[in-house]
Amino acid sequence: MAFAQTRSLLPSPDERRRYQRVKVHLLGRYMLPDRREFPCQVINMSPGGLALLGPGIGNVGDRVIAYLDHVGRVEGKLTRIIDNGFAMSVGATPRKRDKLAAQLTWLANRDILNLPEDRRHERVVPRNPLSVLTLEDGTKMHCRIIDLSLSGAALAAEKRPPMNMQVMLGRVRSRVVRHLEEGFALEFVHEQPADTLEDSVNAR
Repeated sequence: MAFAQTRSLLPSPDERRRYQRVKVHLLGRYMLPDRREFPCQVINMSPGGLALLGPGIGNVGDRVIAYLDHVGRVEGKLTRIIDNGFAMSVGATPRKRDKLAAQLTWLANRDILNLPEDRRHERVVPRNPLSVLTLEDGTKMHCRIIDLSLSGAALAAEKRPPMNMQVMLGRVRSRVVRHLEEGFALEFVHEQPADTLEDSVNAR
């Protein structure tokens, strides 16, 4: 998705006192009050707020729910409009803010040090993020694909299968390799072809 250059963002005076924003590049999805959903890219974030680029723009004061790679579910209010996106607050408990601060520190250091973090393939946000996961015992559960690559996926779901469990995402055999704040990450048993990837993970 191509975006125009954004203008400089400055946090509010209160936020400057409490939190430091860091530049990050996180993919995800967000939902506006009318329940429309859009893919997005976060360009900077602190435990108290974030700025993202996305095709759907709401109004200042709107409630926004976002699912972000590495971070999980965040919720807040749209605080201002920027070029090709908007800034929003992040509503969280003190414990969640501390965890966000640690995650953002790790993400910032990862980018500076160019750590691979097992990123063998580029991750993308699928056109249709809704899928069904089949567990080892045949139980099916609905999930939301946060992002996707040829070798794995990050999912948001109400329940998290145990680590190392063999599962099927659509018709793709996978293994649970990491638990996230609002879901879990899968590694595909076999690398998937790019031209059939989305059809395979969305198969019911």
